[in-house]
Amino acid sequence: MAASKRMRTGAGAVDRLRAYPLREAVELLKSAPPLKFDESVDLAVNLGVDPKHADQMVRGAVVLPHGLGKSARVLVFAKGEKEHEARDAGADFVGAEDLAQKIQNENWLDFDRVIATPDMMGVVGRLGRILGPRGVMPNPKLGTVTMDVAAAVREQKAGKVEYRVDKAGIIHAVIGKRSFDTQKLVDNASALLGAVLRAKPASAKGVYMKKISISTTMGPGIRIDPQSLPEAQAA
Repeated sequence: MAASKRMRTGAGAVDRLRAYPLREAVELLKSAPPLKFDESVDLAVNLGVDPKHADQMVRGAVVLPHGLGKSARVLVFAKGEKEHEARDAGADFVGAEDLAQKIQNENWLDFDRVIATPDMMGVVGRLGRILGPRGVMPNPKLGTVTMDVAAAVREQKAGKVEYRVDKAGIIHAVIGKRSFDTQKLVDNASALLGAVLRAKPASAKGVYMKKISISTTMGPGIRIDPQSLPEAQAA
């Protein structure tokens, strides 16, 4: 399929052999002709780890300082007082067995994040085959299995992003919208990349961040120089 004029224009401005400082890469990304919709901005980070080894799995979550440009739809599995706390904090859906049955029987998936209190994991566990592949299965390491449901809901609404290295050793994550100004995208990218750097496994040898690229939904990838990141220079 022939590349669109916009893709050719955007790709023509990018030197594919060069790794740009983060701010320059964001400015280059924003200089491409806009589309009729507000594209997402994505980061791809190729890590020098072997995810087949449990001690080299890189996974975590970080609250982006400027959010994602949209409010996540948050579902909470909780009962009693915790149910009220979740609703007061702004959760979109709160329930227990009723929601589990709706997901199982109706294939209802109109939510972006799932939080659960520890006592509800027996119910939530039955949904693993549905929630797991979508990347929304509650996990205590990510702060989504917790008794402090109010704080968890507020973090998700504020733009908390979960990241996990895939089988190829790459992390993919959305960091905002193209309409964000340059500084907001730089701040969000720095927050995510800083979190990934801090999550470096002790067993990882050699170059940790091998390649970083930033792109819009329909735009070309722009390489970022890992050494341009303050966190990388301090590591």
